[in-house]
Amino acid sequence: MSHKSVLVTGCSGRIGRAVCSELLSRRHTVRGFDIRSHPSLEDSVVGNLTDTSAVEAAMQGMEQVIHLAATPDEADFMNELLPNNIVGVYNILEAARKAGIKRTVLTSSVQMNWRHEGPFPITVDMPTTPATMYAATKAFAESAGKVYSSEHGLQVVVVRPGFCPREQAHVDMIAEWPDAQDFYFSAGDAGRFFSCIVDAEFKDPYCVVFGASRWVHRPHLDLEIPRKLFGYEPQNRWPEGVVLD
Repeated sequence: MSHKSVLVTGCSGRIGRAVCSELLSRRHTVRGFDIRSHPSLEDSVVGNLTDTSAVEAAMQGMEQVIHLAATPDEADFMNELLPNNIVGVYNILEAARKAGIKRTVLTSSVQMNWRHEGPFPITVDMPTTPATMYAATKAFAESAGKVYSSEHGLQVVVVRPGFCPREQAHVDMIAEWPDAQDFYFSAGDAGRFFSCIVDAEFKDPYCVVFGASRWVHRPHLDLEIPRKLFGYEPQNRWPEGVVLD
């Protein structure tokens, strides 16, 4: 396995910290980018996604980028979702194009399929059913990634991650919602998932994949593509691996 230099945006978030930790354990070079500093990264840039100069500077010298930074839930569109989830995605893709990044990983959401009623497991070729403006911003991210792949030659991997709880209210919600237990995504599995993408050698110019831990009641999300494409095998099952901020 060759060691790679990876920029992780949103490095101080729940999934971001897990991804950085796993990448470092695999001896990759990691640079973080976030609005707050990462407590244990030697190379961590504090900046905002709307600051094109900061984004472009953070991208220099990197081979891959894992874009996790975003407003993570439904919020005011003009003041939060638009700058962070729309403008931010554009700035990441444009900076990646300019820097010649070899692989760009964009984070979408399981909320792209929020109102899906069957059949199961959900596959990435099934119609999407976004129910919020937050989910609509993720639809933009997926489409923008497709444009940059087809028109500018970027290799783009879009990840629709399951539910990785960040606070006790999320844990309580999953405990009461059987479906959520089947698309639960532990921090440890998330770290391994994104690191498997970094490690793998595959040529697909653009792909969409689901990420989740092991199901409890029934397979909710199709994990065959990430299993075949980059060898991901979930290790945790709800409630294993819960780590709160």
